[in-house]
Amino acid sequence: MPSVDPSVESESGEFVAGQFEGSAFDAPPDAVPPRHEERLQKILAAAGLGSRRTCERLIDEGRVTVNGKEATLGDKADAVRDAIHVDGQRLVTDTRLVYLALNKPRGVVSTMDDDKGRDAIADFLPNINTRVFHVGRLDQDSEGLLLLTNDGGLAHKLMHPSYEVAKTYQVEISGPVPRSMGRDLKAGITLEDGPVKVDSFRVVDAFGRAALVEVVLHEGRNHIVRRLFDAVGFPVQRLIRTQIGPIRLGDLRPGRTRHLSQAEVGALFKAVGE
Repeated sequence: MPSVDPSVESESGEFVAGQFEGSAFDAPPDAVPPRHEERLQKILAAAGLGSRRTCERLIDEGRVTVNGKEATLGDKADAVRDAIHVDGQRLVTDTRLVYLALNKPRGVVSTMDDDKGRDAIADFLPNINTRVFHVGRLDQDSEGLLLLTNDGGLAHKLMHPSYEVAKTYQVEISGPVPRSMGRDLKAGITLEDGPVKVDSFRVVDAFGRAALVEVVLHEGRNHIVRRLFDAVGFPVQRLIRTQIGPIRLGDLRPGRTRHLSQAEVGALFKAVGE
């Protein structure tokens, strides 16, 4: 996995070809070790799938593949370089790879460092021994889920529009919500840079003169949600991203981070077809 400067991104936050390259199973740039093979059950156990005996049963039952080939007892693998699947789900066995979820607070800029002295993403990261970069961005006034990783291959696919990874937003607008809004947004709205439509729309709550709605879309264009609601005459008052693909914000508090579980990372790989 080549070195990635986390500041290298478009000003709009859109996908930039070549921004993230490499594979999750490429060695990090600062450590390119020779191939090192271990017993497969030892690798599975180290990844948290249970005792070695439990992992041997997984292999014996035909539930494990290595680089697309069904594994058998006695097989060896390289935890860094080989693609290991259990029950069809990618298992991350390279312990140097980091996958984090951050609940970005409102007012924080989506950069790792800010030359204007504003609060930036790095201010909210736990102590980790590797550099990570953020997958996509939220504008300064938006809040919610951001993913951070040092896995350039996965980040590349999550951001690339061809993989159509869905994102879910909760949007506070003025109420009441007209019945036609959901129909119009799902049919498609033409903006200055082309048409866009949401995958789903629902009213979550209505309170006084305000309403909370939820939209799901695959688009990643600059300020796309805000521009959509501007176009239908209901400017966004508050915007929270609650989900990226299979990863949910859940009860993660603003400014806090958490490590993704093996199941969540595997689900992200599945979302991009791996």
